[in-house]
Formats: sequence, structure tokens, C-alpha cells
Amino acid sequence: MVSSDINKSPRGVRLHIAFFGKSNVGKSSLINSLTGQDLAIVSSIPGTTTDPVYKSMEILPLGPCELIDTAGLDDHSELGHFRIKKSLQVLRKTDIAVFVTDATQPIDAEDERIIDSIRSQKIPLIIAVNKADQNMPPVAELAKRFALKVMPVSAMTSEGVRDLIIAISESVEDSEDRFRVIGDLVEPGDCVVLVTPIDASAPKGRMILPQQHVIRDLLDAGAMAFVTREHELAQTLSQLKTPPKMVVTDSQAFAIVDKLTPPDVPLTSFSILFARLKGDLMGMVEGARAIEKLQDGDKILIAEACTHHLQDDDIGRVKIPRWLKQKTGKELTFEYVAGNSFGENIADYALVIHCGACMINRAEMLYRINKSKSQGVPVINYGILIAYVHGILDRTLGPFPAEKLAWNQGKNNEVSACEGCR
Repeated sequence: MVSSDINKSPRGVRLHIAFFGKSNVGKSSLINSLTGQDLAIVSSIPGTTTDPVYKSMEILPLGPCELIDTAGLDDHSELGHFRIKKSLQVLRKTDIAVFVTDATQPIDAEDERIIDSIRSQKIPLIIAVNKADQNMPPVAELAKRFALKVMPVSAMTSEGVRDLIIAISESVEDSEDRFRVIGDLVEPGDCVVLVTPIDASAPKGRMILPQQHVIRDLLDAGAMAFVTREHELAQTLSQLKTPPKMVVTDSQAFAIVDKLTPPDVPLTSFSILFARLKGDLMGMVEGARAIEKLQDGDKILIAEACTHHLQDDDIGRVKIPRWLKQKTGKELTFEYVAGNSFGENIADYALVIHCGACMINRAEMLYRINKSKSQGVPVINYGILIAYVHGILDRTLGPFPAEKLAWNQGKNNEVSACEGCR
């Protein structure tokens, strides 16, 4: 039975809107005005907001959002430097930033420094000039000066707040694609079989987030989802009048599901779908080639976006290291990070293997991917790795023609290179 959690949007698919600015410009007040609730603590005392504060809301026409209230970025005390560092770390998971300034004060060099810090991350940015009810700012002049959208608002009277919401909505490109994990791969009326093992790692009384997400997207696309366990897959397929459009499975069940699914039926996994939704499927497919180059003593980083109780046959701590050692025949060293942690010295590793990233948003996942690539380290996720070690990566890329072509061309190039050395 699926719990009521399926009706709630997890943080990983919410639009992350972060509010930045100096102390006491009204960031918290503006969030309260925007949501119509007293979500953020408001005080005239500088430094009231310390660590970033996250609030989940449903805001039309934006949909599910994660509003992030940050500490003032102008506190240069010893403690303030730590607060600023924590606030700027929010940028790596921010989909759109709102820089809040005070209409009763001129925008100075400190404001420009903050704006430049945000812009360097190449994320959408809007300037919200608060207290416009007290002093209407020169909007056109500021917009020209910073080449940004400038919105006069008043957290006190809510003047301009609705316009700010609309401006945020207009600044988010393809917002609907944030939820599109499989819907673009099917047509209305298509049947998709979802294989969801119920084992020791399955959460009691509910389904994991990727499974929920795929079911909802199939419903939105007008397709039909048939959910079964791996041991009932053969029976499920036999009862369908026509073959399904595709079979999607938990990656850990690849071995049995591959054998039971007819060769002409496309097969992939929830994790591979999430590699495309949350990150860079093409890049991860290319990253799989690094497995063949692993050497004795290489260090592998296994990164998980959430924390959970370790189990006897834990996927990240037990199964993946075992499969990878069996596949490569190499003596490898594995290190682990979980939750918000992600190492600084990624260059120390030969490969990063990441979970499906259902608990973080696309911006955060891309930050991790780009950080690894900038240090010359390839990244793959659990689904890509498991398909590779089971020898079926080519098959599981069937629903993604471009990625499958790139993978096969790479294999052909490797064969040609080897033949040239003979």
C-alpha cells in the first residue's frame, strides 16, 4: 500500500528559491509576505537568521517550492564568516536566487559584491527592492545598471509581492520538466511495467521516491502503470494482451528482470531514469568507461544524498563494492559520504559512484557532477554501475537512443584501437 506521502512533493523535485542580501533588509519578512504565513523569524536584531532555513510551500503558479532564508552576507565578524560560508553553500542547490535590498538605502559596493558572488554561479537572479512603500526605487536605472530584473516590493504591505512571484515563474525555464522523468518516453495509452522488489531495504508501508515519481509522471502522460515484484514479472507479462512499452525495474533486480523481459521490450531502471532527470545521463554513460581503467589501489568515492541505517547487504557499502571488485578483478579502496556532505578533494578518486539523487534537486546534483569533472574524475550513478557490471548497459540504454549510440560508438572505438595495436 502506498502511503499518503505520494501526495507530497519531496524536496528533491521542488523549485529551490533562495533569498540573499545584507542583514536587516527584510529577507525573512519578504518570505513571510510571499507565503502569507509567519514561516521565518523576523527581528530588528542583526543576525537573527543564522543557518539557512528551509521552508516547503506550494505557491501558484510555481508549484512545489523550497524557500531558503539565508543569513546576512555583510557580517564580517569571526562568527559571521562561518554564516556567510553556510549561506553561499546554498547557491549550489539554488534554482533561482532573489537578492533583497533596502529601498531606503543606496545599493553600495557590499551589495555589488554579493550580486557578483551570486551571478558567478550562473543561476537566474532577480533583485527585489524591499520597503518600496517608503521609497520607490529607480527600477529602470537599477535594471540597466545590473542587467537584471528589478522588482519593487514591500514586505510590510505585500505591494509588488505577486509581481515578484510572476517574475520568478518567468525566470524558470521549462519548469514542467522538473517533474518529467518518463512521460516524454511514452504515449497516451501505453503500458509500462514497473518492477518494485519488496525486500529488507524497501520502506515499510510505502514506496521509494523514484517509484512514486515514475507512477505519477505516467499518470500525467496518460499511460498505464502496472506495478509488480520481480518474482511475479513473468506472470504479469503473460497476462498482458500486448507487450508493454517498456519495463522499468529497481536496478538491484537487473539480473532476474533482464532474463524475464523479452528482448524486444525496452528495459531500464528507476535509477537510470533519475540519472537523466537529476544529472547528466550522457556524461554518466561516458563515465562508465572509467571502470575498465581501474587499477589496484584506486580509490572510489560512493556518495549518497540521504542517510539511512546500514543493512547487512547494503547497496552502497556492500553490494556495489563486491560487484565492482568481481567485475574488475582489482583491489580497490572505497570511501563514503552521505547526506549534504560531498568531499572537497575529489581529485583523490578514480571514480565517483553516486546514488539516484532522489533526495536532492537537480542543481545540487549538477554541482556535484561538475565539481568532480572539473577535477578530472568521472561520475556514474548506481543504476549505470549495476547495469554495467551485469553486462546489460547497452540494453538498459534502449529508451535513450543518443546515449546508446554514444556508448556503442565508444566500444567500437576501443575495439579499433586494440586492433591497431596488434
